[in-house]
Amino acid sequence: MTLHLDDLRVRRLGECRYDSPFSEMLSTKQTSPHYVAEGDRVLLEDTVSMLAEHSLPPGRVPSFEAAGPRRKIYFDPARVTAGIITCGGLCPGLNNVIRGLVQELTVHYKVKRILGFRNGLQGLTAEHRNDAIELTPDRVRDIHNAGGTILGSSRGGQDADEMVDSLVLRGINILFVIGGDGGMRAATFLSKAIRARGLDIAVIGVPKTIDNDLPFTDQSFGFQSAFARATDFISSVSIEAAASPNGVGIVKLMGRHSGFIASYAALAANAADIVLIPEIPFALGGADGLLAHVEQHVRSKGFVVIVVAEGAGQDLFEEHGLPQHNGRGTDASGNVKLGNIGELLKESITAHLTAVGLAPAMRYIDPSYAVRSIAANAYDSVYCLRLAHAAVHAAMAGRTEAAVARWRRRFVHVPLSLMTSRGNQVDPDGDLWMSVLETTCQPARFGSAPDRGELNRAS
Repeated sequence: MTLHLDDLRVRRLGECRYDSPFSEMLSTKQTSPHYVAEGDRVLLEDTVSMLAEHSLPPGRVPSFEAAGPRRKIYFDPARVTAGIITCGGLCPGLNNVIRGLVQELTVHYKVKRILGFRNGLQGLTAEHRNDAIELTPDRVRDIHNAGGTILGSSRGGQDADEMVDSLVLRGINILFVIGGDGGMRAATFLSKAIRARGLDIAVIGVPKTIDNDLPFTDQSFGFQSAFARATDFISSVSIEAAASPNGVGIVKLMGRHSGFIASYAALAANAADIVLIPEIPFALGGADGLLAHVEQHVRSKGFVVIVVAEGAGQDLFEEHGLPQHNGRGTDASGNVKLGNIGELLKESITAHLTAVGLAPAMRYIDPSYAVRSIAANAYDSVYCLRLAHAAVHAAMAGRTEAAVARWRRRFVHVPLSLMTSRGNQVDPDGDLWMSVLETTCQPARFGSAPDRGELNRAS
């Protein structure tokens, strides 16, 4: 996917005519670097060879608009009503972002009215639009200490025009959408419906995905909290497996399309013998297959510990005529329902080891909800707060149809369309996966499974 400078430009509602509250705050530093110059850009690519390929002058090289406070803003803060929505599955840090948005809007921009729409985009439908709650600094003061979201969340597509009607009826000027790929797609559709009506409403996304699978961001908020918690479960299962004859420990972690949590948690725990991720297909049977490798570990070491991402091995359900434990079809967000790879591994490994005289002591755990529901750790707490600040600055400066993200360690504005243009995956040839192979000592592939390119072409 080749991107040009124009692909990375963020839409603006109009000319910024109001003085920013930060002008007074930093009035003693007229050249303060805390302001972001309108022409400040952050390079998309960061190697000399990549830049050389473009053969463009510096001002035309692909780059993102830098995030942060501007000297002039688009909206008159005294007339702003802001809305906040959380969408999709839970993730550590949702409450932190809500709190950060409310604090920044009220304390620095003096916005008088902020509405939180309940249960995701459902809160903007005609049936539920009256369920909105007033958000004040007092109401959100301590919410960062708890997991989940005080606004509730949901999945599913709602009618864009109906949601725009709700924004108009509520007098919303700025809407913050905190969500994953489904939430960013919904924010995009909503933005297009707003633009079609010629309305002066800014829509800013704060990307959230516990799987770390959204593009154009160094790392998703909540990811560090999630893999740190997952590490505890891997360590516990490892202890259980080691204490049992022919012990087999399996931990199934989040990761529909990306194996970041499985990879990072396995590296942090340093107790896994095998890590399975969606990016790398594997075969169960055969001399070089997974089952033979598991058997070898049990015979030589006495036990084996496997960490598997939920989206790994999905081709096995089709190729081997195996039942898809979770059925077929899609969920309310349009995500394809996955076969339960954890259950499949448990059954297949139990049958194989029993057949070779090594009846296993199986220790299987799926801690997904226990990971999703925790409060953000210290790192993510800071990250969420800074994302919230960047989102408010972007909205008040009249940016719209954009998300805030951190890229090359700088906060930037990313067009919403790019946030859902592709996924972010573990590179099978990259240094992260190399570290996993070095740590587990597992082979690069199990058996003659088709490569990812073959699977993509077949689908």
